[in-house]
This record gives sequence, structure tokens and C-alpha cells, in this order.
Amino acid sequence: MSGDSTGNSSSSEDSEARRRWNRDRTTFQRVYDVITGVTDYASASDIAERADCSTDGARNALTQLAEMGIADRRGSRPAEYRRNKSYFEWKRVETLADEHSPAELRERLDDLLEEDADFQGSFGVPDPDAATVARIEGGDHAAVHDRLDSLSRWRTVRHDIELLQRAVSRADARGRDGGDLGASA
Repeated sequence: MSGDSTGNSSSSEDSEARRRWNRDRTTFQRVYDVITGVTDYASASDIAERADCSTDGARNALTQLAEMGIADRRGSRPAEYRRNKSYFEWKRVETLADEHSPAELRERLDDLLEEDADFQGSFGVPDPDAATVARIEGGDHAAVHDRLDSLSRWRTVRHDIELLQRAVSRADARGRDGGDLGASA
């Protein structure tokens, strides 16, 4: 029976969190919260259901989010929306450049480049997409699982390298811009 009360308690906590979310967030904010997790196109009514708002309210918010570049829109009857991946990558680069010095970013980038080189040596191929399933499926279940986890980590490392390279460039540009402003003042 205690298992039942734990399940009910969790469900009750989820319901209370949802009520607070509805109370404390505007329709636009709730639609924004939902669209940040939408990777496959969804209709305004689907998003409205998740955001707990009217379809018209969701459609208005989604139109604004698409105009801001935060959401991608496809079609018109019915229009479908998803998060704009490039916007969130740009936002991540900007955040990294804001929160870290170029030297800190370069240090992290060097660590990731070293990890990437280790993966290349371990897999014997130049990039994660070149690692074939046949090369991975050479052992027991645990070994295959470990190799697949390593391959997933390698893809993440490659993605992070790209973001950090862009963040280093952005941080360097900010330093140059800031230096130019200081020199002319």
C-alpha cells in the first residue's frame, strides 16, 4: 500500500507543479516553454494542449516566436511548428562567450580536441559517422553497450567542439570590439 501512496503523492506533486506553472506563467511563456522541447513539427492545437491554453492563444504565441526566430514554421493549413535548433545553438554560443573568457573557452576546447583524438584512436576512424556497426558488434552485450555509449559521447564532443569554436571567435570579437571602444573613448 505504501507503493500506492508514493505513486499518488508523486501524481499529486505533479498536479500541483502544473497548477503553479499555469498560474505563474503567461500563455506566451507556457508556449515558449513547450516549443523549446518540440523537435518534430507539431500543430498549434497539439502545442496548445501541452501548454494548457487555447489553440488561438498558442497560435498567436507561435506566430510571435516564429517571427523572433525561436520557432520554425511549416505550411499554413494547418501550420506546424518546432523549435529552431540554430537559434538555440546561437543562444548557447552567446551564453558561453558572455560567461567565459576566451582563455577559458580555449582551455575547454583543447580538452575536447584531445578527447576527440582519443576517440579517433580508439575507434580507428576519423569521425563518429565512420564507425560502422560491424566494428562495434565484436563483443558481448556489455562491450557493445560501452562502445555505443562511447560513440554517443564522441558525437557530443564533436558538437561541443563546434559550439566552443564559435564561442571562442565570438568572445575574441567582443574583446576586440571592447578594446576598440576603450581606445577611442
